Amino acid sequence: MTATAHGKIILLGEHAVVYGADALAASLSPGADCVARVSAEGTVLTVAPWGSSFRPGDGTELGRAVGQLCEAMGSGDAALSLTLHLPGGGGVGSSAAMGVACARALAALQGRSLGDAELLGYALGWERVFHGNPSGVDHTLAALGGVGLFSRSEGFRRVPTRGALRLCVGDSGERSSTKEMVDGVARLRERRPEAVDRTVEAIGVVARNGALALQAGDAGGLGELMNLNQNLLASLLVSTERLEDLCASARSSGALGAKLTGAGGGGCVIALAPGREPEVLRGWTALGVEGRVVEVGR
Repeated sequence: MTATAHGKIILLGEHAVVYGADALAASLSPGADCVARVSAEGTVLTVAPWGSSFRPGDGTELGRAVGQLCEAMGSGDAALSLTLHLPGGGGVGSSAAMGVACARALAALQGRSLGDAELLGYALGWERVFHGNPSGVDHTLAALGGVGLFSRSEGFRRVPTRGALRLCVGDSGERSSTKEMVDGVARLRERRPEAVDRTVEAIGVVARNGALALQAGDAGGLGELMNLNQNLLASLLVSTERLEDLCASARSSGALGAKLTGAGGGGCVIALAPGREPEVLRGWTALGVEGRVVEVGR
């Protein structure tokens, strides 16, 4: 049996969600697929398309994550074959998708199904290996899918939408560590607590207003909020010149809004451009970025 998991797109609310504010997020599919079988040669995780294998004790984060997951689930030694459909380190929830898919595959190997709370618990343990203090939004979307508001205190609350939500997604090619970006904002907060706290509060308000715009089918309003969120994220020093160039290109090509998605420092940019998606993608191509159009929250 093949187990699956979603990727994720944060529409609004990066970094603020770490401090308890709301984030508006949507699932991205396909994310990851995994098959598990009993192993006589110890636990091993093989990841395609990387062509790499990871084992507990090999000194890698993936090796450590799969080892603690097997121990937590009491699965014994297992060989897991995982296909990842997301760019690693791109801000679209690749590690969470891997964790949820692996947990579901191990449960299938054991002949049991996991309830949401149990699955989210295993996935949170997996995410802590990579991110230290994850917000929770990545593995929640990886497991549950859909579109909704997420906060640490209230969890995931689904947001009804009017039809499919289409976005342009472009990978900047730059890479960063989520943990390092989160730690960077924490250091900035130590130096400028009032300014950062006001920014966090503003981003949370932007996310909640974005949920209202989605419910109303107000693409223009959602786009304006995306642009505002990008400016607020830049003030937290998590944007880059490359990301700003991609956002500016999307807007000049007709996008209603554009912003980074994920922790920043690189990764992906999203743009809301109903009817103008080809122009946005051509603009990104001119900058050396191959983009695509996706439907999120399905």
